[in-house]
Amino acid sequence: MENIKLSVLDQSIVHHNKTAREALLETIDTVKLAERLGYTRFWISEHHNSAFIAGTAPEVLMVKLADETQQIRIGSGGVMLPNHSAFKVAENFRTLEALFPGRIDLGMGRAPGGDRITAAILNPSNTFSEESYLTQLEHLQHFFNDTAGTQHGPVIAAPQAQTIPQQWILSSSGGSSAIAARFGMGLAVAKFINGFATPEMIESYRNNFKPDMHQSTPRALLAIAVLCAETEAKAKEMRKFIDFVHIQFEKGNFQHFGDYDAIRKYRFSPAELERIQYNSGRVVSGTPDYVKERLTQLATEFDVDEIMITVMADDTEARRRSFELLSAEFGLKANDEGTGKTDL
Repeated sequence: MENIKLSVLDQSIVHHNKTAREALLETIDTVKLAERLGYTRFWISEHHNSAFIAGTAPEVLMVKLADETQQIRIGSGGVMLPNHSAFKVAENFRTLEALFPGRIDLGMGRAPGGDRITAAILNPSNTFSEESYLTQLEHLQHFFNDTAGTQHGPVIAAPQAQTIPQQWILSSSGGSSAIAARFGMGLAVAKFINGFATPEMIESYRNNFKPDMHQSTPRALLAIAVLCAETEAKAKEMRKFIDFVHIQFEKGNFQHFGDYDAIRKYRFSPAELERIQYNSGRVVSGTPDYVKERLTQLATEFDVDEIMITVMADDTEARRRSFELLSAEFGLKANDEGTGKTDL
């Protein structure tokens, strides 16, 4: 497949012996790098109750990211909709769209982005049911289209803008793919969460897609964890860190994981090695030529022209280098003018 677009999902990881502020500043540096290197969009996540991840409020951080860039699309990957009021989400993203028209993506998911206790605190009315999630999505469309109201009169999600954000559903299962098709939204398949996600998810989405007034044709991308290095040895070193993190997450540990040198020397148990093999479909790692070959293969299998990568690494410079190597290998069109403030 030719002309594959690359995009970025950033989680604002708090590195060992670093602060949350430093993690957020790294995210800002990364979006500037991504724009300069020619990436298409830059999404940030929503996670809660974790000292390891500083990305809790994408709608807030997106303001800074969009203001520090000029062209790259800025989005949520995603807003975990059941944690919030659909009305407030509409207001937040209409504000973003009014400030940065034509550059905002609203990626949404139904998972809590943490544990259920935290989710219940975020939104005490959260029932964790699919029916409630669907109702929220229906209400959101009314708010964006100015068709919401009660017996007392219309309800306007302000500020009103001439355009609305691109809406995407984050999916690691077939159920969410069906929801994206039903609402005429884009579909982002999260293979970095479910390594067993299949091309049939996107095929079914396209076959059942129902156009709406804002999106007439299906739009899909594949999201996967990627680690790219100039040598295989460095790629394996980077891979060990993300394998360790995945094991910790499966054990319910979402806090700091200690010294990175200790992680590099850590010896996985047979049971842990079995889980690493089970999760292997979530990550692509290696030298630039191998990574390009594998991502191109995935793009062909899933019939997408855009791959969104998340790069979780303990080495900030190696992480930056990973983005640079991929941009060069895929021949992305670099933005030689750099980045700057958006002119409103």
